[in-house]
Amino acid sequence: MKIILASDHGGFELKEIIKDYLSKSYDIEDLGTYNSDSVDYPDYGIKAGEAVANGIANFAIIFCGTGIGISIAANKVPGIRAALCHNVEYAKLSRQHNDANVLALGGRFLNPQTAKNIVDAWLNTDFEGERHQKRINKINVYERKQ
Repeated sequence: MKIILASDHGGFELKEIIKDYLSKSYDIEDLGTYNSDSVDYPDYGIKAGEAVANGIANFAIIFCGTGIGISIAANKVPGIRAALCHNVEYAKLSRQHNDANVLALGGRFLNPQTAKNIVDAWLNTDFEGERHQKRINKINVYERKQ
């Protein structure tokens, strides 16, 4: 499984921690940023979303200070369902019910262990399909109209 990582400056430190954590078990590609100098989160959220939408990776995990801005940016890419998760339960539900293919985390609001727990839960939870699939289909139909 290939996972894209991307962040702005506010999520850089947490991205580096998660990159080190995941690189032992997964094929990781880091799309930047590569230091804590100020950058624009849309550049990284969109780049990560496009990588998943184009099949370059199975999933992406994106980071900014709050996780909000970068998730908004990633969600502009057709086919992306980015979920900002603050805890393990959100992570599981975003996969089970929403088939989230991008996980957003707030680097200024999560401690490293909580972030690792969220990432583990998210990566190890499957989409339940069935009644949830019809909702995903509605999103897909809307995206194709745009």
